[in-house]
Amino acid sequence: MTASPDLGTPAATSSGTVPTSNPAPAPVPPPAPPAVTAPFDSTAFRAVFRRHAAGVAVITAAGARPAGFTATSLTSVSADPPLLSFGISSTGSAWPTIADAAHVGVHILGEHQEDVAATFARSGADRFAPPTAWGPGPYGVPLLEDVHVWLVARVLARIPAGDHRIVVAQAVAGAPGGDADRPLLYHHGRYNALRH
Repeated sequence: MTASPDLGTPAATSSGTVPTSNPAPAPVPPPAPPAVTAPFDSTAFRAVFRRHAAGVAVITAAGARPAGFTATSLTSVSADPPLLSFGISSTGSAWPTIADAAHVGVHILGEHQEDVAATFARSGADRFAPPTAWGPGPYGVPLLEDVHVWLVARVLARIPAGDHRIVVAQAVAGAPGGDADRPLLYHHGRYNALRH
């Protein structure tokens, strides 16, 4: 008994390919994201970031009077060249001085410096009055005493971002501190320390 000519392996076409009778199904596209009907609520946005633990820094700059503020937005941007960034409110009292400064001081606070963080976060306070201990550093930047980790950085850019400005700066001097230093953290509206 011989096989029927329409059985077996299909013959190749003139292009050398073998036709198939059952092509693969087309991929199913992912579901569309839900439609956004209104801007995300700023209160809910703040609630999200209250759960994000962040290191605490004080940024300072020289001007007609020294200015400074507490920041939890300090970020390492690049190691080569050594770039950093931080956000500052464009309505904050320190902004006019930061807006004109060629250099800024960056102080990363230790867990024992909650009072320093609170002083530089307090609206209307003379942040450089006693008991704040400070002196002029490189490029005339006000540097806080008893801060083991600090940088002086040259401002490269001030980028508008909503009600803030993102400042990008290049480190030009500093003291890296020791590995044993325990940082001050900010989480859920209060200062905290690392727990091991």
